[in-house]
Amino acid sequence: MPTTTYNRKGLEYVLDGLMRRYQERVPDVMAVINAMIGEDIISRPGDIENDHIAFRTMGVPHLGIASLEKIFQHFGYSRRDPYFFPEKKLNAYWYSPPAPEFPRIFISELRVPDLSPAAQVTIRNYTDTVKSDPVDALDLDQPEAVDQFLHSALWQTPTLADYQSLSAESEYAAWVIYNRYYLNHFTVSVHNLPEGYDTIAGFNAFLERKGFRLNDAGGKIKTSPDGKLSQSSTVAGMVTATFAGGETLPIAGSYVEFAERKVLDQFSDLSKTAIKREHRREGFEAGNADKIFESTYNTQTQRQG
Repeated sequence: MPTTTYNRKGLEYVLDGLMRRYQERVPDVMAVINAMIGEDIISRPGDIENDHIAFRTMGVPHLGIASLEKIFQHFGYSRRDPYFFPEKKLNAYWYSPPAPEFPRIFISELRVPDLSPAAQVTIRNYTDTVKSDPVDALDLDQPEAVDQFLHSALWQTPTLADYQSLSAESEYAAWVIYNRYYLNHFTVSVHNLPEGYDTIAGFNAFLERKGFRLNDAGGKIKTSPDGKLSQSSTVAGMVTATFAGGETLPIAGSYVEFAERKVLDQFSDLSKTAIKREHRREGFEAGNADKIFESTYNTQTQRQG
């Protein structure tokens, strides 16, 4: 269970560390931010509301959601709704923050026992070196230790052959076996932006005008059945991965997501200046997330045009 009080400065330190390294590795992050500044949509990066950040994990003993969530629950996050993605063989939860200025967190995990025996063996050749939950050995009251942990390798760097064999069955598995807990994406909330950019349709038009490639799996705009949550994302940029034998290969890195949360019907009479986070659609939508996952898949990264 989350703590009733939380270390605010510690949480800020951990989130800043995640975002700093993510920005360094994902050129689209600063490219999007700089384009927004250049268009006078925002005046500085801090004007962006971060809707949520997301992690991918392996559902194996001592790791996965059950391990990683302990960190964020310690910092005041609360576990909310579960999600299941049968085709991609994934489970997930989202976590609400201890205060509205912090991002939501979305943690997914691969249902490793649902994969082929060969894929399971490949994954466990790496993850079985983790003999106990590594989070249990952390002093969660030391943000510096948490920050270091989130950017440390939990198992050996995979071989290119193992990466490619996993990718043939589960691109999610291949992404995690190489990237570990690396931040998968952060999400720009568009609904509080100036008029013309405050909808996913309007913001997508801006992004494409600036030359960004958008994930078109299920359409460039993914919308929940209630019409209250719309999302889009860039296609992950390619990064040069160096594997255990020294071989290199361009693989999908991380990406940037965009979200529009509409006002709930019972608050429709509120003026725009009076609308706060609690007045908008909360949570996530499995159908949207299912297609957002594909931002790192070959069907998107290798797409022409």
